[in-house]
Amino acid sequence: MTNETGEIRSTQRTQLNLVTKNNHGTARLTPAPPQGELVDSPLFPDAAKRELANPVQRKNLHHAMSTIRAKRTRVTAELENWEELRSAGEAIKNRVGRHLDDYLVQLEENLTKAGTTVHWARDAKEANEIIVGLVKGKLGPEDLPEVVKVKSMVTQEIDMNEALEANGVAAWETDLAELIVQMGHDRPSHILVPAIHRNRSEVREIFLEEMGNYGKAAPEDLDTEPKNLAAASRAHLREKFMRAHVAISGANFAVAETGTLCVVESEGNGRMCLTLADTLISVVGIEKIVPTFADLEVFLQLLPRSSTAERMNPYTSLWTGPREGDGPQEMHVVLIDNGRTDVLADEVGREALRCIRCSACINVCPVYEKVGGHAYGSVYPGPIGAVLTPQLRSMKNPVDRSLPFASSLCGACNDVCPVKIPLMELLIHERHKAVEAKKQRKSYNVHFEPIAMKATSVMFGNGKLWGAALGAETKVGGKVLGRFFDHIGPIPGPLNRWTGARDVPMVPTQSFRAWWDEREKNNGNKAKGDQK
Repeated sequence: MTNETGEIRSTQRTQLNLVTKNNHGTARLTPAPPQGELVDSPLFPDAAKRELANPVQRKNLHHAMSTIRAKRTRVTAELENWEELRSAGEAIKNRVGRHLDDYLVQLEENLTKAGTTVHWARDAKEANEIIVGLVKGKLGPEDLPEVVKVKSMVTQEIDMNEALEANGVAAWETDLAELIVQMGHDRPSHILVPAIHRNRSEVREIFLEEMGNYGKAAPEDLDTEPKNLAAASRAHLREKFMRAHVAISGANFAVAETGTLCVVESEGNGRMCLTLADTLISVVGIEKIVPTFADLEVFLQLLPRSSTAERMNPYTSLWTGPREGDGPQEMHVVLIDNGRTDVLADEVGREALRCIRCSACINVCPVYEKVGGHAYGSVYPGPIGAVLTPQLRSMKNPVDRSLPFASSLCGACNDVCPVKIPLMELLIHERHKAVEAKKQRKSYNVHFEPIAMKATSVMFGNGKLWGAALGAETKVGGKVLGRFFDHIGPIPGPLNRWTGARDVPMVPTQSFRAWWDEREKNNGNKAKGDQK
């Protein structure tokens, strides 16, 4: 560490403020997120209705999604071997799944050989206990009780920030979007762009309102220009970067062959965390492994094009243990299971473990574009979240059981996934598990839907019965009700859950079968007339 940096650190050893305003009446070191846990969120159908009532968010999402989709289509089309790259990514990740136990042992050996201390955590509780212990062990009485963070999904998954706050340590997000979310007392709504539901005016208000409570305030004349908003966040974060002794990161990839960790990012904040702090703690899900260093070639092409629609990442950081006089002098890796081995045990559902968190499936999902990420009650929204979250957290919670149904099954997510996860098929698989889980409950009663499905399957299997049903439907529905109504609105009773959210056209006055028979009959009569 340079003398200049050391002087900055020594002159900024002041007390962190305990702030009560906007923190639900509680004095905290960091801005409080919304009250309640994610698993206590409303069920997806209820949360979706709430989010649909937010026109500003819908407008923001539509603009952002449209832009990202168009850019991704353009840059992926530039590579003639794009499909071969997708197949290679799929094959590598499948190999990791088949031999995960061997690769984990190899990774631990090579991390240790490089000078990194490895910790194992079965769940979020164990992981947070390890992380809190490491952080508090590294902070002396003269140090500010704080850490700086690289954007990381797994630390959100285990609610690490709140665990540190509960133990008197402030965890500062340094990614711009994550900072906006944290300062806004909000939760991320997108894997890659956590503040995608916010526009520039909202960001300006958040910075003006909150930055001064936790460090360097935003300029009073701050406007909504992106460069000025970025400059305000840079000035605010700079003092935190320069005085922090401990940094926490995730990892996009962990190379078993060499014990190397890799983080890709767009802003450079991650590299500041990875190089300036004395101690680096990396929190890594066990599925992040790639077997060899050469395998990174595949994923460093797939990930940026699928996520930010860039040809390569602006910042790609790799580290293999500490180096004297260069970067952190002490490194720890916390390898987390937290439900991943349960996912691996499901021969169908395990394909979700191939996910590289690019968010391509989210960006093409018509359901996500309308409701946003908060409706999912999970840190992983969109199609991958609807598949992965119920597997990680089980089907015990009704919020998680509702997620597999948060999809139109249009299949667009299948087409864009860079590692060819069959998300649509996995959604159907999880729907079946959700129904089976409901049947196991003591309160489960007779339901209309399975009875209707069985009756429909009998009709589908018998042509005469199906024809009779269609005839009755067109006579009663089309010819009688069609005189009074042009569409079918909400129907009382069990069908209300289906008709209450859809515009259903009125039944036609004639079925296709009847129309075809009539056509053939008329053609036959015409042919006979021509012969005469």
